[in-house]
Amino acid sequence: MTTNRSPDIPMPSLAVALIPIVLTIALLGMQIFYYDDFTPHIALAIGFAITALVGWFQGYGWKHIEAGAFHVLHVAMPSIATLIVVGMLVSTWIASGTVPMLIYYGLELIDPSWFLAASMLLCSVVSLAIGSSWTTVGTVGLALIGIGAAFEIPVYWTAGAVVSGSFFGDKVSPLSDTTNLAAAVTETNVFDHIRNMMPTTIPAMLIAFLIYLMVGGAAGVDASQLQQIAQYKAGLDAHFDLGILPLLPLLIVMALAFFKVSPIPALFIGFISGAFVAAITYGYDLNQVLTIAHSGFKIETGAEALDRLLNRGGVSSMTWVVTLMMFALAFGGALERTRCLESVVSAIMRLSGKFRGLQTNAILTSIATNAVSGDVYLSIALPGRMYAPEYDKLGFSRLNLSRAIEEGGTLVSPLIPWNAGGAFVIGALGLSMAGGDYSDLLYAPLAFACWMSPMIGILYAQTGWFSKRAEVETIEMTADEPAATLTQPRGAL
Repeated sequence: MTTNRSPDIPMPSLAVALIPIVLTIALLGMQIFYYDDFTPHIALAIGFAITALVGWFQGYGWKHIEAGAFHVLHVAMPSIATLIVVGMLVSTWIASGTVPMLIYYGLELIDPSWFLAASMLLCSVVSLAIGSSWTTVGTVGLALIGIGAAFEIPVYWTAGAVVSGSFFGDKVSPLSDTTNLAAAVTETNVFDHIRNMMPTTIPAMLIAFLIYLMVGGAAGVDASQLQQIAQYKAGLDAHFDLGILPLLPLLIVMALAFFKVSPIPALFIGFISGAFVAAITYGYDLNQVLTIAHSGFKIETGAEALDRLLNRGGVSSMTWVVTLMMFALAFGGALERTRCLESVVSAIMRLSGKFRGLQTNAILTSIATNAVSGDVYLSIALPGRMYAPEYDKLGFSRLNLSRAIEEGGTLVSPLIPWNAGGAFVIGALGLSMAGGDYSDLLYAPLAFACWMSPMIGILYAQTGWFSKRAEVETIEMTADEPAATLTQPRGAL
């Protein structure tokens, strides 16, 4: 992460730094809870303006603040591009029959009584294999939402299981960008980093799995549900080819991920392969494919519930998500450039004291940065850079820090609606907030693995369990120094 600061302007006091953060959170809360309107875009834009005003009083010029916002947007452009390509991919994978086929055979094979546990496991395996939570949510997760709807399972339960499984894979896959980022900013080995996350990841996933297993899904399938499932299957069978060919786009993307092809090219090839299968199977011409990729897939099967599930995707479906990301990132960039975030983090660091406080605060700082800036990358990079020397001073391995920022960064991002991760989940799964009904947002507390992992991490910090000490390096003195050895702690590099 680059340092964006002016050497002539001191860091603001904590009271000043908190002004734009507190006012923006208050504005968001008023809009969401008082006016029942979940469109946080303009509130975040006003938050950016407040931050710019605070920066101006500090002595920063507009160009400096503007550059901070554009810098963060530039860094996040791969994520924005990924969102757009996923929108194209989802629509063509529905048109090609890939998603419908997953829904059809899911209805055939998955027992409703353990549907939630199966959903979490399936998303875990796919996300671990391809290293992308977003791709898993937008494809396999979307299919599971359809299966859950046929079983009459509340969408927020299905979404919670999907998010738990998908972001588990993102956290521990060596192919994941956030996993590699956490290792890079703390200067640790990525495989050591992954191994060190197991003490929190395994218990969190196991507890989540047991909860989903106990809740199950549908206690049983009654006559009305059997009728709805039959209607789903009949509609899918009548309008889509459910043979082997629709599997091709999914297999291609998984193969590209295995060979470590970058996410955007891999997903774009997945979009092209989906478009190719749709064209040769259903006779779509070039203009129809381009329209589907832009505006989403449209079909009338005669089953209203099935149509609501399948009529989605396209670049236009990601407009709400992309614009929300841009407002949130600009706000976060202004906070970083005016050193407001640095002031808050520095104040927290002064309170850290011993290791238990340091580790706990690293997790909480990542969570807070996620909530304030809306950017998962900033929530990993900022505390990762600022806290690292403190671990060296206390003689604890930086692997503790890399685990902390993954728990507070990667896993918490899908739980915050205006964060890039949360906005994507809402958009890709079609979660509704119409008419002030926010029940679909219950997916966040029901994504048990995502919030249990940082809680377990805080428990370990307080007890000292699984808190790795820095390795002790023996340095021989040179010939003109006393014949002795010195030992000094160092982070695992």
